Amino acid sequence: MLLPILLVLASGMAHAVWSMFTKRSLNKGVFLWSIMMIPAVILLPVLIMELWKHPLTWGAYGLLLLSVALQGLYSWLLSKTYELGDLSQIYPIMRGTSTLLVPIIGVLFLKESLSIFGWFGIILMLGGFFLLSGIGLGRKNANAQPQSLKPFALALCVGLCTTSYVFVDKLNLDHVSPVALLEVTNIGFVAGLTPLVLASRQLKQEWRKNRSTIFLGAILNPGSYLLFLFAMQQAPMAHISPLREIGTVFATFLGILLLKEQQGLKRITTSIIVFCGILLIGMWG
Repeated sequence: MLLPILLVLASGMAHAVWSMFTKRSLNKGVFLWSIMMIPAVILLPVLIMELWKHPLTWGAYGLLLLSVALQGLYSWLLSKTYELGDLSQIYPIMRGTSTLLVPIIGVLFLKESLSIFGWFGIILMLGGFFLLSGIGLGRKNANAQPQSLKPFALALCVGLCTTSYVFVDKLNLDHVSPVALLEVTNIGFVAGLTPLVLASRQLKQEWRKNRSTIFLGAILNPGSYLLFLFAMQQAPMAHISPLREIGTVFATFLGILLLKEQQGLKRITTSIIVFCGILLIGMWG
């Protein structure tokens, strides 16, 4: 059991590191477009060959287009969130929202139930989100409160988008392979940011400044999920999936220690609270 745990921890760290690279970039949208364009180009022949050999129904193609649209919206929201918010504030919200919403949807609409640990996990996550939102911090300055709430709201939207495309992609796996689906999501992600990249005219500048981190991000982005897939081959998903969200703690430490973000102790403590809530929901909820 030690190896899958180590793989999952490495997966969470890899995700947090490429997110930190994004936060340090000159233009967040251009950087994200660049690190996703590389695997999108590499995997395109795989998608074409699979669809050529195994044509889909119109309904299946419609699901793939819906995934593309959701990924496009997700990429745009992600770039705006990284522009406005601190990594230590937005990352736990973006990563935790899906874990928070899925059990709530299950209880409200699918007649599922939660244990006492699950409800306590939800309370911990809601409390952590409230602390990270910055609500109340700007009361002494009337102009500060909207600025503190906007990245929080965008991070929630990113989490909502993530929840939506996870459900759609679960259906898509009935029709295409994981590698082909990964390429579909890459295409949607790149397409969503292409207008922003063209309007910015900063592509060459971004590559001159951050060429090495772009290549590293292009490896770490798919690599983080690949490590998780290897871990799932050796251990039950229900046991290891919540552990992957240790990235919320890693990202917070990176934001505080390397990016010199404010409210260090509070945000580190809050990220640990959110992670504990994820563990309670995922493993005992």
